[in-house]
Amino acid sequence: MTTQRKPFKTEVQQLLDLVIHSLYSNRDIFLRELLSNASDAIDRLKFEALSAPDLLATDPHPKITLVPDKAARTLTIRDNGIGMNAAEVEANIGTIASSGTRRFLAELKERKGSSLPELIGQFGVGFYSAFMVADRVVLHTRRADAEAAAGVRWESDGSGEYTLEEAPKAERGTEIVLHLKEDMAEYLEEWKLRKIIKTYSDFVEHPIVLTTPAEDGKSAPKEETVNSQKALWQRPKNEITAEEYAGFYRHLSHDFDEPLATLHWQVEGATTEFRALVFIPKSAAFDFLAPERRQHGLQLYVRRVFISDHCEELLPPWLRFLRGVVDSGDLPLNVSRELLQDNKQIRSIRNNLVKKVLDTLTEMKEKEREKYETFWKAFGPVLKEGMHLDAANREKLQELMLFGSAAKAEGALLSLAEYVAAMPEGQKAIYYASGESRKALENAPHLEAFRAANWDVLLLTDPVDDWVMQGLTEYAGKPLHSVTKGGAADLPPVKADAATDQPAASEDEMKPLLAFMKQHLGEQVKDIIASRRLTESACCLVADEHSMGAHMEKILRAMHKDAPPTRRILEINPAHPVIRAMAGLAARDGQGTLLGDYTDMLHDQALLTAGQPVNDLLQFTRRVSRLMADAAAKA
Repeated sequence: MTTQRKPFKTEVQQLLDLVIHSLYSNRDIFLRELLSNASDAIDRLKFEALSAPDLLATDPHPKITLVPDKAARTLTIRDNGIGMNAAEVEANIGTIASSGTRRFLAELKERKGSSLPELIGQFGVGFYSAFMVADRVVLHTRRADAEAAAGVRWESDGSGEYTLEEAPKAERGTEIVLHLKEDMAEYLEEWKLRKIIKTYSDFVEHPIVLTTPAEDGKSAPKEETVNSQKALWQRPKNEITAEEYAGFYRHLSHDFDEPLATLHWQVEGATTEFRALVFIPKSAAFDFLAPERRQHGLQLYVRRVFISDHCEELLPPWLRFLRGVVDSGDLPLNVSRELLQDNKQIRSIRNNLVKKVLDTLTEMKEKEREKYETFWKAFGPVLKEGMHLDAANREKLQELMLFGSAAKAEGALLSLAEYVAAMPEGQKAIYYASGESRKALENAPHLEAFRAANWDVLLLTDPVDDWVMQGLTEYAGKPLHSVTKGGAADLPPVKADAATDQPAASEDEMKPLLAFMKQHLGEQVKDIIASRRLTESACCLVADEHSMGAHMEKILRAMHKDAPPTRRILEINPAHPVIRAMAGLAARDGQGTLLGDYTDMLHDQALLTAGQPVNDLLQFTRRVSRLMADAAAKA
């Protein structure tokens, strides 16, 4: 074959221009692509050798070799795989003969300047990533079969043409020599090559050997296998020890502890094939809630080649605490390895992952309660997000939720099913209270009637709880009610304050006081009523059944979110000495300044108890001083 100079097809040249000038954001990808192509060539050789064993006779140990040469400013990637003949070189590299090429180009041009993907070796495109770092690429190859008597040499500077000629080559396989651009010398540094290999190609099945000059400059070059090749997930479970699992988990997560649970399985179906090795940590990392940590979860591999450690298509955000790998040999990829097509196979893998994790957690909760509570205390707030985000799995998730409660000691947890099983006769709803801490909730006046009636109340202290409860309105036929909302109509009548022998003020006695307070507070409250939930405290604020809770309002304010002010109902306790005294005062002098001060003090007290700021702090302090002076004068 004489040397042939040929132009690239129009589509290829357009695609090459995009690759070189604007397509890739991460230049390191070029080496991943070329190493992946070399690994594929070896895999194909081994496949063909099943029917033609002689293909491996002369060189039975496939490998990939990298040779950086600083003096020549070249990086060589060499494999002893299947190789190519002239026709295959032209078909695979010179033309990208795909009916979809024009469509892909059109899509890429439309997206140029916004969110361009990074190309893969599919359609022969990955090879062209070499031109991002090289101004000349030389490919020398020879096919492994006996008919390929001579090698083939392909060369191009990416400017529009390539040459193709016959060139003797003693060994099978392919050698690619990259003549690096002047500003790409870092890809000749040993540390840089090691980093890229460890990041993207550490688990490639075949050895990746880095060849570097001897330190004395005289001895034979040093050769070292850089990749570990230890794709633990590819091995049968019964051949892997607990120590190996723990070691691999530490490698992935940088956690010094062992995982709480290890899930290792594979799926081989007609439409989906993948292997997964997933770990549930014992505890959250110190920076787990940092925004950048949300970008990491399961690592995605395709045929042992690293693709991404943030694949939203495979893992819902409420399972982001998981660590591990998913490896598939047949994942459908579009022109970007980073952008998976949202098709049936992807959804199938995702659904399988979610089901496996939820089934594992369910079994752990039922059979290893202490272990599950360790998990829940670390990641319960994250798992709860699924109640709001994933309607399809809401029933499974609600069975996994655990809560503290007013009837349980601090640290003790119970499920919704356990709460319902312990409900006394006559209780028709599940009650909960949300706030910043257990101590604050235990002391909240809203719980007094429930405590007196011996009805338990779930105590919710995670910031996400109010959000979650918007989607959890019923369980086992029992409605869920916040004790800080509504009227708690199914509560038994509240008895008078046990600390006094005085009966509660009657309805008639309360009318003048309620009328005065409503007029005095005006738009500051939605209504003022005699309470059925208070046994010890004088007052509390409650919200309508469908209004925003005080805790949620406080969270939004802390996040600098605009939350419309909520007018709440002020409940007062007719049996409390202060309220009885105020009722008497209202009957004698319904317009007195003193009664106005008392009313404002009650409202401010209710605001503080609810964790809300008082309306006017200066007036509050003056009012306290005035009432103290009045009380002292009468003492």
